[in-house]
Amino acid sequence: MSKPLVVVESPAKAKTLSKFLGSDYDVRASVGHVADLPSKGLNIDTENGFKPTYELTERGKTVVKELKAALKDASELYLATDEDREGEAISWHLLEYLKPKVPVKRMVFHEITKAAIDHAVDNPRGIDYGMVDAAETRRILDRLYGYEVSPVLWRRVNRGLSAGRVQSPTVRLIVERERERIAYITADYWDIDVVTATDPEFDAKLHAVAGARVAGGKDFDNRGNVSDKVTALDEARATGLAESLAESDFTVKSVEDKPYKSSPKAPFMTSTLQQEGGRKLRLSSSQVMRVAQGLYERGFITYMRTDDVILSDEAMAATRDAVTKEYGSKYLNAAPKQYKKKSKGQDAHEAIRPTTPYRSPDAVSAELNSQELSLYRLIWQRTLASQMADATGVTVSVRLTAPATDRTTGEIVECEFSASGTTITFPGYRAVYVASKEERGDDAADKEALLPELKVGDIVPVASVTPNGHTTTPPARFTEASLVKRLEELEIGRPSTWASIIQTVQDRGYVWKKGQALVPTWTAFAVIRLLEEHFDALVDYDFTASTENDLDAISRGERQKDQWLTRFYFGQTDDHDVPAITAEAGSADDALLGLKRLVEENLDHIDAAEINTFPLGNDENGELIVVKPGRYGPYVKRGEDTAGLPDNLPPDELTVAKAIELLAAPKGDEPIGELDGLPVYAKNGRYGPYVQWGDHDNPPPGLEKPKMSSLFSNMTLEEITLEQAEKLISLPRHLGDDPEDGTPIYANNGRYGPYVQKEKDYRNIDSEDQIFEITLEQALKIYSEPKVYKRGNRNMAAKGPLKEFGTDPVSEKNVTAKDGRFGVYVTDGETNASLGKGDRLEEITPERAFELLAIRREAIIAKGGTPGKKAKATKKKAAAKKKAAAKKSAAKKKAAKKKAPAKKKAAAKKSAAKKSTAGGDDGVVVVDLND
Repeated sequence: MSKPLVVVESPAKAKTLSKFLGSDYDVRASVGHVADLPSKGLNIDTENGFKPTYELTERGKTVVKELKAALKDASELYLATDEDREGEAISWHLLEYLKPKVPVKRMVFHEITKAAIDHAVDNPRGIDYGMVDAAETRRILDRLYGYEVSPVLWRRVNRGLSAGRVQSPTVRLIVERERERIAYITADYWDIDVVTATDPEFDAKLHAVAGARVAGGKDFDNRGNVSDKVTALDEARATGLAESLAESDFTVKSVEDKPYKSSPKAPFMTSTLQQEGGRKLRLSSSQVMRVAQGLYERGFITYMRTDDVILSDEAMAATRDAVTKEYGSKYLNAAPKQYKKKSKGQDAHEAIRPTTPYRSPDAVSAELNSQELSLYRLIWQRTLASQMADATGVTVSVRLTAPATDRTTGEIVECEFSASGTTITFPGYRAVYVASKEERGDDAADKEALLPELKVGDIVPVASVTPNGHTTTPPARFTEASLVKRLEELEIGRPSTWASIIQTVQDRGYVWKKGQALVPTWTAFAVIRLLEEHFDALVDYDFTASTENDLDAISRGERQKDQWLTRFYFGQTDDHDVPAITAEAGSADDALLGLKRLVEENLDHIDAAEINTFPLGNDENGELIVVKPGRYGPYVKRGEDTAGLPDNLPPDELTVAKAIELLAAPKGDEPIGELDGLPVYAKNGRYGPYVQWGDHDNPPPGLEKPKMSSLFSNMTLEEITLEQAEKLISLPRHLGDDPEDGTPIYANNGRYGPYVQKEKDYRNIDSEDQIFEITLEQALKIYSEPKVYKRGNRNMAAKGPLKEFGTDPVSEKNVTAKDGRFGVYVTDGETNASLGKGDRLEEITPERAFELLAIRREAIIAKGGTPGKKAKATKKKAAAKKKAAAKKSAAKKKAAKKKAPAKKKAAAKKSAAKKSTAGGDDGVVVVDLND
């Protein structure tokens, strides 16, 4: 008997939908897009209405074949892809390639529940061709952008680079922030803190001296200049005032009570979910969206791509009922609260919330892994909090005064101190959810504290008066969360694209992470400089934002796709209602330029040498030092002298002094001598200076690659001798064998200090010099004692952590840093994560430690594993694996000569293919420059 065929996007969604529809429906998955523009060439007929040429993807060919077979026995076809532009485009492509002869219905829903699915089945609609046009316009626009602009970057910066409509402005934001940090001039300032001897005690900070407000960090500009409305204290003045204040009486000048009220935030939309998921759970934007996608497809939450914050009537009732059930009626807001709609875009849906009927995190904990449960709990808490009562309390502000002698003038001046504290009398929504500090801003509740009862004229006893010095800091680099917030403010891109864009700029080598901060590479500096100087309109924030509005207008039928693309690509037309790129975005007097003419007119005027050169400053002899991106990595240059940059050195830390230091180091390509006929080099690497014996073409006897050894901490590349290099290369030093079991014992130097080694048992020793002095007897004595590790100048018990970070927000377990066989790692007892590029143990914050664990869990899940569970293997399997590996290795060596020509040919073919690749915002665009 024939039955309806229902096509959704993912297998997980198909599985969940099948539970509700039952055996009366055949539910299949398209697995995303089945068709797309071919990867090679433009494949857009710009002369004939920008008609695209689509082809089935490799996976799409199989999917379409299977769906066609299923359609033969189907009574009707339900296209149930997501209710957004991309989902509409997928349904349209399915319709085009399946060519069904049965009735076709478009089925849409924003949550996967029995009620929602039944409603969708009973209320189908047709394909929304306005949304299809908008999706197709966006795809064509991104292909045109990448196809025209990326080759310019190849010719003037480096091969393999890409430009994109949203990608490039995103990189520009990150580069601009780093420029601010480079140009920033720090300033020192001082203040005075007082700790009272009251019960309870409280802190007060110097507010004014002689009626003039004391300067804080916000009173200095980026050039280190202080506002003329305040007075900045230096160390001498602050110290003198503090010493004088220690002998003074502190009197209450004023006491002010005012009611405190704090309201809950709106339910989550995509941008706020990404931001809070990053801040609270330390997940990247792409991780948040991947986990949310899984929760949606399995029926736990509503659709996760939305820029709206409204709740449906059904959801409102469920939310208020859950609040009453979980916290009691006094915590429920008096009336249902709908929050202001954030967007009029076509992608708007209901807010992200749990599906109805609501299930508490405890009720679903058995069905979700730790990462999924943490995000679900966040969504559940935020949804409930949105309908809860305000938090209320009282904020008390106190001003204290005390006389002091100003040693700079000899005068007696009045010093005024301020303190405030908030007492929460009713927590309201805070009982379930408190927004992160970055989202809620300067909330008085941040300073929640209890002050003693004071009245004007009281003398307040003081326990300490302390002068404190501070240095202003440059604006913080973007994190993924703060970047999403900024993209939202500028209306660049859409919530559904931000996660993939942020991941793309990292994958393309424009950005890397130092902790949670996004750091631009020098290649990013060169690319943005080229775009700003020659294609400014393409990376203009207003232009990028207006493009999104235009796509919305196309989806609503208010603008025509072909006309919009014509003006964008070719320039001015007779239709002045359709915007085009201008020579200077926003200037009505400039001629309207199209993308094609913009590229053609600018290409010959781009000076590659100038674009890729960034002056740092002059050395003591007045010779200019510059930094360049370089084909094989960034480097500094002074005249003909060059030196590579460590890959974890942020641009704002590259000073003239640092550049001179790098230039003074011995060049790695010039050997400092020979050992047994092979060259010995002194080089600077990612983890510091080292010596190298041999090279990759001519390694030492018995080795497959050069032998390398790090310099001792008291050695420098400038002064390293061949004799010292020989000693380093000789490591590890064999001390002898354990007389009890015959196990060899070695002394060696590692990334985290000197040690002795007995198989997998590593023990720290006191100094690097001891590596060449320690005897077998001394080593045996170390092994006879309990294992210890070095922390500063102390020996600590081996099981103790190197550093404690607190409780992980996902696993809810304590996180520590430990020293392992392959270096320092962070762990919560279930998951271990190595430190990343740019990470240093002494600089790692708890937030970064939690993020490293989140990334590691993501990798484990992606490989089909479960975080916290170790794979089991018997000794028999391990031996078989070892034997197979040995057999494979022998076969590989035997076939090496025979396979070399084929390998070389394949490599050349792969290289040629790579040269033809450029990317826009939506994946790879392949361009054949000979077309």
